Amino acid sequence: MALIITSPLRGWAAPLDSVPDPVFAQRMMGDGVAIQPLADTVCAPFDGEVVTLHEAGHAVSLRSDEGAEVLIHIGLDTVGLKGRGFTPLVAPGATVARGDPLIRFDMDAVALGATSLITPVIVTNAEAFTITRRTMGRAIGAHEELMALAPARTQPRRWSDDGTVIEERVTLILPHGIHARPAARLGECARQFEAEIHLLHGDKRGDARSTVGLLALGTRLGDELVVQARGSDAEAALAAIVALLGSDMGEGAPAHAPAIAVPAAPVLQPGQIGGVIASPGLAMGPAVRLRQTAIAVEREGKGVDAERTALDAARTEVRVRIGARADAAGGSVAAVMRAHLALLDDPELAAGAETRIAAGNSAGYAWRGAVHDQIAALKATGNAHLIERTDDLVDIERQVLGVLTGIPAEADAIAAGAILVADDLLPSQLVSIAASKPAGICLVRGGPTSHVAILCAGMGLPALVAMGDAIEAIEDGTALLLDAEAGHVTPDPSQADADAFAARLAKREARRDAARAAAGNACQTADGVRIELFANLGTVEDAKAAAAQGAEGSGLVRSEFLFLDREDAPSEDEQHAAYQGIADALPGKPVIVRLLDVGGDKPAAYIPFDAEENPALGLRGIRVGLAHRDLLETQIRAILRVQPVGQCRIMLPMVASVSEIRAVREVVERLRGEMGIETPIEVGVMVETPAAAITADLLAAEADFLSIGTNDLTQYVLAMDRGNPAVASGVDAMHPAVLRMIAETCRRATAKGRWVGVCGGLASDPAAVPILIGLGATELSTVPGFVPEAKAIVRSVTLADARDHAERALHCSSAAEVRALARAFEEKNA
Repeated sequence: MALIITSPLRGWAAPLDSVPDPVFAQRMMGDGVAIQPLADTVCAPFDGEVVTLHEAGHAVSLRSDEGAEVLIHIGLDTVGLKGRGFTPLVAPGATVARGDPLIRFDMDAVALGATSLITPVIVTNAEAFTITRRTMGRAIGAHEELMALAPARTQPRRWSDDGTVIEERVTLILPHGIHARPAARLGECARQFEAEIHLLHGDKRGDARSTVGLLALGTRLGDELVVQARGSDAEAALAAIVALLGSDMGEGAPAHAPAIAVPAAPVLQPGQIGGVIASPGLAMGPAVRLRQTAIAVEREGKGVDAERTALDAARTEVRVRIGARADAAGGSVAAVMRAHLALLDDPELAAGAETRIAAGNSAGYAWRGAVHDQIAALKATGNAHLIERTDDLVDIERQVLGVLTGIPAEADAIAAGAILVADDLLPSQLVSIAASKPAGICLVRGGPTSHVAILCAGMGLPALVAMGDAIEAIEDGTALLLDAEAGHVTPDPSQADADAFAARLAKREARRDAARAAAGNACQTADGVRIELFANLGTVEDAKAAAAQGAEGSGLVRSEFLFLDREDAPSEDEQHAAYQGIADALPGKPVIVRLLDVGGDKPAAYIPFDAEENPALGLRGIRVGLAHRDLLETQIRAILRVQPVGQCRIMLPMVASVSEIRAVREVVERLRGEMGIETPIEVGVMVETPAAAITADLLAAEADFLSIGTNDLTQYVLAMDRGNPAVASGVDAMHPAVLRMIAETCRRATAKGRWVGVCGGLASDPAAVPILIGLGATELSTVPGFVPEAKAIVRSVTLADARDHAERALHCSSAAEVRALARAFEEKNA
């Protein structure tokens, strides 16, 4: 009768070959299955006894009532954590029943300190049992069948013995004693000889061929062991084992964790004010406070017809003004302006104002009341992304009231080169202020993903947000050094600090000028490794700007710009015209169109979304397309029509499983056949979820390429809502946990022969570019204006230096440490 081994925890079951450690992948310790954990508690896989529990709490071995010995090893290189993040729930010698909890671990803490969370489940006495079936390549729940074992039918080992036992003492220099990896190497060595070999530690005795027996010795650095051998080749066996025990077996300085000095995270100097980087860069200049005049309105109207006429005229004037800005600006500014036009013409706003005017209220009072009704409705959702849209409603409110009352709704012009200090900014205010060419922006509130932050990044305007009350105390005219790379402002700097900052700024500008001059050249590292430099686009205007900046294609076309802020979905012809325009603006260059990415923070009026407790984890991304096949097929047909065929590639947003890409691939192939298109169309996926990152090898078997969206990946890895100002300061894609997800994605996909790009905000961060290349990204897609500088950064480093730098970043303990490391790297390579 088969012995059933159940899964000790919930996760994704995978073959041992996928474990990035030869000890497990080459089955030196035994055979089994690996699990990528999705839960934090390891449970007993059968009824039996706890044989060993490592003092670091990361590994436990058990023996079933039938004699099967199984090792559960949580993560890789976790012995070095020395127990941090692990809570043992049993002790050696304990009798357990299937399903009893054994160890609980902090997934975040362990993931940050380990090479990988992947957890091998190994049958260590493989000579006694054979695995007859195993579960792999799918999700598995705790207590579901993982493996079935049957007694092995092997001949007993034959060896000669004259009864002589020889022995030798050895002192352990293994940093963590004999844990799983050294035990595997000792077992592999012992199996090369016929002799019986045992290790003695005090009154404990372990067979050198038995992983569990060696783990049960409970050894530590400096312990003295006795090695005994008995048999015809005992002398050779003893010498080999003693020699192995006399080394550190590579445990002293693992290859994945070089002995490096990581710069300490920066500490704010006295007087400096910290903030969250919304748009990177450097600026110096005098502080200018935003002066906003409160707009008061009369409650009583002067007649229904007069008030209705006044409101219509005000909305028309604002509509014309916003439309002119959209036409003149293009790009991200135009996208925000179009959103404001949609709000201005929102029928519910108009109806709410009309009701109040009919009740005798003034146009201003009616408009303000209607707007605040909508703001209250958005706040009632509890959705931080939707609540962020209230700024746009306040913006529209002020603009219309400004026309009705004659009081300027927008900010006054400021002196060129000044640094604007404000509580917060409305998008229209920023657009108005930008015309004055300020040097930078400092905000008391705000978030790194607000419309204002997006606009600043598109304009190349350095900006810090979420700076708190300290920045509010800054007076007009105060000299400021704005470092939106280190994340702080220095008020009233000394002359020496100001001179040093000015020199740094001048050097940066000189580099940018040189970068612009060489923007048209192909991008490669200093040692000749090709890195493609693409641009993120939303419109044809963006595409033209990107081409002028030397972009080699588009790594992300945000197709949702066609779908949002309207009452019905765009037609196939409308979509085709937009995609064709972008392709024409980038002749002969790849254009990657992201399929409709709505839901969560981007609702569409014509797509019914049920109320969701957590929209960020609900119906969004490719899930929307698969739930609304008519929208999906219309969009794919529009993309397939673009000429020349194949220039446009298709990319799936928010992928979490292989089944999603298979479903979309089936639609693409069917439509390609119906349309008579013979040219293959590349289909790729965005890696924005931990699930996609950790199964990148599985996705790579189905997709033509992978592109990492760092904005969403960061919020999902860190469990921090990127639209919530309360946690804005912690949402940094340079966090080592996020970088490790990127590294894992690149490693897994590259092993399957697929290229990996980065199209999220991190690709537009100068400090991150060398790290991303070092982690394995071969394509970066940035905001159009950053393309020349990104190319220059790539050309300044060798791949070997980038890899070494990235390796150091992976072993930092915080985003602040990574950024300090990046600044040191930049200074060294400047």
